[in-house]
Amino acid sequence: MHDIHINNSFTDALPQDPITENYTRQVTGAAYSLTQPLVFKNAQVIHVSKLAQELGFTDEEVQSLAFKNIVTGQEFPDGVAPYAMAYAGHQFGNWAGQLGDGRAINLFEMLQHDQRWALQLKGAGPTPYSRSGDGLAVLRSSIREHLCSEAMHHLGIPTTRSLSLSLSGDQVLRDMLYDGNAAHEKGAIVCRVAPSFIRFGNFEWAAAQGNPEYLKQLTDYTIKTFYSHITTTGKEAYLQFFKEVTARTLDTIIHWQRVGFVHGVMNTDNMSILGLTIDYGPYGWLEPYDHGWTPNTTDRQNKRYRYGAQPEIGLWNLLQLANALYELINDGPALEEILNDYKANYQSQYLRMMQSKLGLQTSQENDQELIATLEHHLQLHETDMTLFFRELSLVEPQMDADKAFVTISMAFYDLENISEPHQWSWLEWLERYLKRLQLEQDTLGMDGIAFAKAKQQQMNAINPKYVLRNYMAQLVIDDADKGDYTLLNDVYKMLQRPYDEQPEFDKWYDLRPDWARNKVGCSMLSCSS
Repeated sequence: MHDIHINNSFTDALPQDPITENYTRQVTGAAYSLTQPLVFKNAQVIHVSKLAQELGFTDEEVQSLAFKNIVTGQEFPDGVAPYAMAYAGHQFGNWAGQLGDGRAINLFEMLQHDQRWALQLKGAGPTPYSRSGDGLAVLRSSIREHLCSEAMHHLGIPTTRSLSLSLSGDQVLRDMLYDGNAAHEKGAIVCRVAPSFIRFGNFEWAAAQGNPEYLKQLTDYTIKTFYSHITTTGKEAYLQFFKEVTARTLDTIIHWQRVGFVHGVMNTDNMSILGLTIDYGPYGWLEPYDHGWTPNTTDRQNKRYRYGAQPEIGLWNLLQLANALYELINDGPALEEILNDYKANYQSQYLRMMQSKLGLQTSQENDQELIATLEHHLQLHETDMTLFFRELSLVEPQMDADKAFVTISMAFYDLENISEPHQWSWLEWLERYLKRLQLEQDTLGMDGIAFAKAKQQQMNAINPKYVLRNYMAQLVIDDADKGDYTLLNDVYKMLQRPYDEQPEFDKWYDLRPDWARNKVGCSMLSCSS
């Protein structure tokens, strides 16, 4: 194994819990607690992502016992002291107090090509923050996290990454739907990687401690390490920091809306201070376009974290971060101005994103109405979001509305039963869209062939052909549970190029199958992992 450039900035800069025994407890005045992964004598690495190459591991090293021991928590480079972070948060809108890394153990930070990477194991055992949990994870949830982390990266969405997926060799007891039917499942460990795993909840925890010095330490460390371009000091630095966190958070959520990703558990402890998508639990991808959809059974009644509410929840979470930072800034109007900018910026960025999804490079007066009408129509009859926008790229200005309707028709889940009024509504919208495309072509001064080609290229660069639909992940899980990882490898390969045609994977470019409509793991998911 090559020499890994260890550089543990978090533990070097912030206070450690003085208690070193690993038992569940309330922790005060500390940013982290030392903890050791469990011993897994029969651990087995079953998949390693291309991230290994970015981190400097050779193919030979990836196959080595030393690599397996690192990514399953059995052995570490010299000087490494694994730990769990302390943080708090609001869960489903309510203050939850101390939370912390209950199922995650941070191994070390490393530098590779001037990039900082923190390696963290999920499912490697309990920590002082595990509460009533066992700190373990099961194969099904670990496959979902491993694949989705990498899928999001290749979609161009800020995210934590996944280096590897391993079986722990142990069985783990889980009640998947919290209905009293617990069963043993295969245990698994994901090696997660990110520049940092600091969350909004770290700052909420620091503020809740009533220790301004610790809050300042944490904030100064975060700025120095991850926002080093901020060169002001004091209040101005903290305001600039909050402004940039706000901008990054908005950027990520706009990306979620672009591809139809629903996080499922947007608690403040699941919000990255770097604006990364973090903690892949009961997430899902819109299949029928529906602003009210959430994949999380825990949230099924109130739908707090539904697709259409994600931008609003992002703002609410930023308000909680502002409250946590207030002690350092002491300027409510300045913080409020930044939050108000989020609202205004969301409107403009969302409009621009939707224009791009429609193949529009210029802005016209009625674009907002065109988009709002489209979003209404998409929910009139079950319409697959991914297929719709991909097929829409084939619509050209010289078509009539009937031909355009046929072009997008594969996106409808029950084409034969679309009511006549709904079909007329679609034809009316398509007529308006075709006129808008003609205006776009005229404005750009392009001939029909060149415009159609450029439009399709633009739309296909922003509207993916392949996303990790829940039923795909479930099929991978079903096979992997039997020890067959062929589909895991195939789906991973496909997800590395989500915008490319990849005709060898055309079988996945289709509507969700009927059998997956109400199947557990495909339409219903829980936080149980």
